[in-house]
This record gives sequence, structure tokens and C-alpha cells, in this order.
Amino acid sequence: MHKRKIMENIYWMGAVDWDRRLFDSLIPLPDGTSYNAYLIEGSEKTALLDTVDPPMSGELMAQLGQVDKIDFIISHHAEQDHSGAIPRVLEQFPEAKVVVTTKAKGMLMDLLKIPENAFITVQDGETLSLGNKTLKFLYTPWVHWPETMVTYLQEDKILFSCDFYGSHIATSDLFVNDQGRVHEAAKRYFAEIMMPFRNTISRNMEKLRGYDIRMIAPSHGQIYDQPEWIMNAYRDWVLGNPHNVVVLPFVSMHGSTRQLVDHLTSALVDRGVRIELFNLAVTDIGKLAMALVDAGTIVLGAPTVLVGPHPLAAYAALLANALKPKAKFLSIIGSYGWGGKTVETLAGMIPNLKVEVLEPVLCKGVPSAPDFEALDKLAGTIAQKHKENGFR
Repeated sequence: MHKRKIMENIYWMGAVDWDRRLFDSLIPLPDGTSYNAYLIEGSEKTALLDTVDPPMSGELMAQLGQVDKIDFIISHHAEQDHSGAIPRVLEQFPEAKVVVTTKAKGMLMDLLKIPENAFITVQDGETLSLGNKTLKFLYTPWVHWPETMVTYLQEDKILFSCDFYGSHIATSDLFVNDQGRVHEAAKRYFAEIMMPFRNTISRNMEKLRGYDIRMIAPSHGQIYDQPEWIMNAYRDWVLGNPHNVVVLPFVSMHGSTRQLVDHLTSALVDRGVRIELFNLAVTDIGKLAMALVDAGTIVLGAPTVLVGPHPLAAYAALLANALKPKAKFLSIIGSYGWGGKTVETLAGMIPNLKVEVLEPVLCKGVPSAPDFEALDKLAGTIAQKHKENGFR
């Protein structure tokens, strides 16, 4: 794809990856992704903001074949999907300087073997003049690595936000024209990548509050030419209360745990609580991560295997522990044959979750009337806790 004009002397460059379906050998990409670089031509200097993932570098280099010079390469983030093509750009433009945070310099030297004399380090709030255009650099640590920054183009009021406000989505549209589709992709992106860093993200959002942002150009996904809605969405995901939602990831081997899941689902719906089920044998793990953004309560459904939780349930617990959702309550339901330590094992796998643990419900073999009564009690407790905490 050729470079595309955003406004006068500002261009999108990079690559749309229509085929990629897995990121970091971990994160599902059902809609592909893009690697966005941006070219800003000032009256005196030219800057390239970020590059692309190395396998797509040929497309970027073809776009740069029509560019006479690059004075600065702004590297917002050292991860290779953003910075991986910097060595190739430096081969074509050896006089260019790589502009980074202090911490990013060492990381790029380690990851890409860029020589030290190629760098210019900038401080938080420092500016760089391209002549008639001024770049202001703002440190945004832990969005989502410790070295990250964003760039604010002062004259045009554009925030080049790197991973902040990004979305994994492959499309030929330069700007957002389907907010519903992009909202889902951005929420998935937030859930899988940003959610563990909510506290620092909230501080970075506060730092940006004083800027007049007319456009947001992220490193993945489409450009927001009406950015207020995605900024509001982030405020809810980061700062808002959990919702009146139970997220229930489960696995069932012979149907007993599934009976518990189905009964609890009905009991919660009867009490006005929304529930989202995820059968871990077949689920899209990204969809589970998205649901955790809003969850007021997490219930893990796990049969016992070799005295411990089923491995898929253990994985769900590890995922929740890593993502650190803002849920306030947690419980465990499941079945066993002769005994085990499913509850103790799962509870030990979630130390990062600041939750109140509600009474688990485990049955021996096929569930019976007392087990269903215990599930009704659990549903009532969850509904009451949600009401007391104002979850809506």
C-alpha cells in the first residue's frame, strides 16, 4: 500500500497485515492488524514516527523510496512490531538520528544492536522543531512497556499515541468509519495488553488531559479523527466501576461441572445479573479477556484432574491473575471424583486479584439437590454484593 495523506505534509506509512492471526505467539488476532508509521515533513526537517514489524519492512522501504531525506526516526516503543525496521531505515538514511526516551535507548541497543551514536535521547516534555512543525514528547511509562512515550504535534493537534488507544484490525480505511467494529477491537486490545497497567495508564491519561487533541494516530489500527469517544471508552475501562456482570470461564469433562454452570447461570439471570460464559475447550481467549474488563465477579468452573484443577481452568486463573481485572468478587464451582485440592490450587494462582472470595461450590460426582441449593445461595450472594457496590 502506498503512503497516504492525513493532512498537508503528514502521511500514514507502514503496512496492513491482513493474514496475521496470532501476536507474540499468544494473542489471537481475528481481524489481523496494521503497523502504522507516520511521516511528518516540516519546513526544515523530516521525521519518521515508528516503523513496522520486520517481516513487513519491505513495504515500508518501498514507501520511503519516494522520500528524499529523513532527519529523525522517532521510536515510541522498543518492541519489534514498532521498532524492528529501524536498522533498515538507518541503512537507507544513515544521517538520521533515532529519538528515544532514556530507557528506550538501552533497550534498542540490546534488541536491535543499533549503535549508541545513532541516538538522541529526549526528556519528558521536551520539544523538537522540524521548522514549521513542533513535536512534543511525553513519557507514558507502562503503556505498555517501561520506556514508552507519545508525540504531540503542536500545530496540528495530533497525538501519535503508539500502543495507547490502539486496535488490532486490518482494513483499507485510514480513519475510523465504523465505531462499533473499532470499539470491539480496541477493547480487545486494551484487555489483552493494557489492562494490567490500569493504575499507570490512569496517570498518563491525566497527563494528556490538558492537551487539545483533535486526532489520535495510534501504531495499530485506524486513525481517530473524532477521538473523544475512544478517550471516553478508556476512562470507563480504566477508571469506571465494574459492571453487574459475572464472567464464568469453565471446562467440563463428563457433564457434572456443566450442570453446575447451567444452574448458576439461570439463578443469576433470575436475580438480574448478566452472565457471560466461556467454555475453555473452545473459547477465543481474547473474548474472555474483553469480558474481564467489565466483570464485577469471576466464577471459575473446574472439574478436578489428578487432585488439582483441569489445566484449562488453571490457565484461565493464570490469565486473570496476569491481566489484573477490576473485579471485586471471585468464586469457584466444580466437581470431583474422590477428592483433591482444586480450590486451594486455583486460589493460590490469583494473588494479583484484589477480590473477596465467595463460598465455593464443589460436588462429588453428579450434582444433587444440596449442590443446586448452594448455587442458588451463591447467586443470591453475588446479586446482593453487586447491588451493595452499585454495579450497573
